[in-house]
Amino acid sequence: MERVIIIGAGGHGQVVADILLRQQEAGAPLQPVGYLDDAATRHGQHLLGLPVLGSVADLPMIDHEAVIIAIGDNATRRTLFEVLRQRGERFAIARHPSAVLAPDVRVGPGTVICAGAIVNPGSSIGANVIINTGCTVDHHNQIGDHAHLAPGVHLGGDVQIGAGTLVGIGSTIMPQRRIGAWSVVGAGTLVHRDVPDRVVLAGVPGRIIKQLE
Repeated sequence: MERVIIIGAGGHGQVVADILLRQQEAGAPLQPVGYLDDAATRHGQHLLGLPVLGSVADLPMIDHEAVIIAIGDNATRRTLFEVLRQRGERFAIARHPSAVLAPDVRVGPGTVICAGAIVNPGSSIGANVIINTGCTVDHHNQIGDHAHLAPGVHLGGDVQIGAGTLVGIGSTIMPQRRIGAWSVVGAGTLVHRDVPDRVVLAGVPGRIIKQLE
């Protein structure tokens, strides 16, 4: 049985906890044992029946075999992932039992795949990614490390999403489009052209409205 510590006890942390609990109910050999969160006001709380055990700094003192980072902000999640990876931590994968993945889909360590998500053949999902509730990822997609597909995102076939990019709620990406690294696609955007690194895109059709540092 693999004991898993959840890093982050906010709303997304509780979603991840629920996924792990549903996996456990379905027979997966894992046991979520609690959360770590740097917000002291959460320490001692029980959320979905799991305790908030302390701060992230307390991780070495808690028995566990794996961790999963349950923080929505991509940059923060990447920073923690790199720190914990360098310490030799093992990263669990949270995959809701209702998610549908083709047998050949590759999923990187620390990734969260939420309820109702569908990932079709030939697709590859990087490390520390969030595939949120009800997303559809069609065939031969490539999702970069630390990216986040928000609820209800739909990707056509042969789409590439760069590392650290956020695709907002309800957005649609047309087939064979490329979205660069660390960009933001606003909620409800239709992406019909390739998108460079580090921009904000919004609208129907999507237009670049800001360059990010």
